[in-house]
Amino acid sequence: MAVFAVIAVAVGGAGYFYRDEVAQRLGLGAFASAAEKGSAASPAAAAQPQGRRGRLNPGGPVPVVVTKVAKKPLPIVIEAVGTVQAIASIQIKPRLDSQIMKVNVEEGALVKEGDVLFELDARTLKAQLGQIEAQIRKDQAQVAQAKRDVSRYEELLSKNAGTVVNRDTAQTTLKAAEAQLEADEAAKASVMTSLTYTEIRAPVSGRIGSISSKAGTVVRVGDNTAASSLATINQVDPIYVAFAIPQVFLPDIRAAMAKGDVKVNALIDDNRKQSGVIAFLENTVDPLTGTVTAKARINNATEGLWPGQFVKVEVILGIEPEAIAVPAPAIQLGPQGPYLFVVKDGVAELRNVVIKRTQGGESVIGKGLEGGEQVVTDGQLRLVNGANVGIRPATPETPSTAAAPPRG
Repeated sequence: MAVFAVIAVAVGGAGYFYRDEVAQRLGLGAFASAAEKGSAASPAAAAQPQGRRGRLNPGGPVPVVVTKVAKKPLPIVIEAVGTVQAIASIQIKPRLDSQIMKVNVEEGALVKEGDVLFELDARTLKAQLGQIEAQIRKDQAQVAQAKRDVSRYEELLSKNAGTVVNRDTAQTTLKAAEAQLEADEAAKASVMTSLTYTEIRAPVSGRIGSISSKAGTVVRVGDNTAASSLATINQVDPIYVAFAIPQVFLPDIRAAMAKGDVKVNALIDDNRKQSGVIAFLENTVDPLTGTVTAKARINNATEGLWPGQFVKVEVILGIEPEAIAVPAPAIQLGPQGPYLFVVKDGVAELRNVVIKRTQGGESVIGKGLEGGEQVVTDGQLRLVNGANVGIRPATPETPSTAAAPPRG
């Protein structure tokens, strides 16, 4: 064993001593040296953002998919997340102490303004009304008699058969009877008003919620507990969508509102949306979030929007007539910001760009790209600045209706 160990040490030392000569005979030394020099002197590789440096086309032109950029009109859209709010949310409460005799509406029903929702016990008020109406008829008779007395005393006085005192007394009696008649008529109006409170009607059209009090329940005006509200009606058509807008967009929104209605789309899902206009803009910016609250008024006859629901919101500020947009996957991020690759004469050129906004799967370019140029949309992960490229057709996307693999 000792002999074998000595032989191994001798062979290793000889290999290390003659390593340059062996590499030259095998043709490896020159190639390695050239590779190191080429890598160090490559200006294209040095120009890449960190993470994109490499050899230029070691396997030939890089296959890429490109698209030609054209100027086209695009809407100027601000995206946000909104909350659906009822324009009116009214708690139904009694206006007199009574007992519920009848409930004319089901929980969750859609009601119209003026519909009778609850009927309260009105028997006592109807009895009071009968008494007052009888008193009014008595007052009317007394007024008629007082008028006849005044007329009689006036006639006697004109013939010097009566006295001024009797005439004045008759006039005073007439005025007192008329005043009593007016007081009783006012009392009748008060009782009739109270009678209207026994029929609780819907103040607005909307959707009614849970009904906490059923027929037979005694209700009181002074009850301030949670159960004092008979029900709540939410006005759902039209409806509000409230959302927050970054303050940087505030001048643009105000300028658009000065020209007319600003359109807002509420996206219920991928296939449904409802449109309206901005109806309200808060008068101050929230200093904690740097946003301003806005509300859109949206027609909701189909009730696609529901109070408390979260929805995506698109604010359409106008149309940019000559926008330059590229597919969002074409944009890459580097140390100096977003960039993309432009193909000219079969060579990829790295181009830093300024993105104005991203909407609908497209990035709108504000600076760094001109109309008519070809932009790489697929295969850019293998590209470096100055690399040769080969344009290939786009791969058809898999249909969304394809059967999903079974689960589990």
